[in-house]
Amino acid sequence: MLLGTKLSFSTAYNPQTDGLAKRMIKTLEDIMRGFCAYGMEFEDSYGFTHDFCTLIPALELAYKTSIHPSTGKPPEMLEKGLNPRLPVDTLKKDLVDIHPTASNFKLLIDKVRHHANRSMTDAFEYAKRSGIKVIKPQNSK
Repeated sequence: MLLGTKLSFSTAYNPQTDGLAKRMIKTLEDIMRGFCAYGMEFEDSYGFTHDFCTLIPALELAYKTSIHPSTGKPPEMLEKGLNPRLPVDTLKKDLVDIHPTASNFKLLIDKVRHHANRSMTDAFEYAKRSGIKVIKPQNSK
C-alpha cells in the first residue's frame, strides 16, 4: 500500500486475471518460435556450434531490453530502474582488441537479424500469395 499498489488474489483460470499471463506466454512463444526455427544455429569463432538451448540467454536479453508497447519502457528498466547497455552498444568496428565473447555475441546478433529479416520477407510473400492484407511494421527496413 505504501507505493499505491494493491495485491489481489484470484482463483485459477479466472478469465479477468489470466489476460496478462496469456499475453506474456504468447509473446514468449512468438519469440521462441523464431529461435527454434529450422537451421537456426551459428558457429562461433572457436568452431563451437550453438543451437536453441545456448540461445536462451540471448532470447532473455532481447525480451528484457525491448520496449514494451503499453509502457514505452523495457521490462528491465521497469524492474530494476536501469536501462541496460547491450553488448552490441559497446562494439565498434574500429576497435582493435575485442573480447572473443563480444565478437561471438555480435555474430549471433547478425545471424538472428538475418534470420528474422528472411522470415519476415517469407511471411509477407506468403501473405501476398494468399491474398491476406498485410500492414508492414513501421520499424521494418
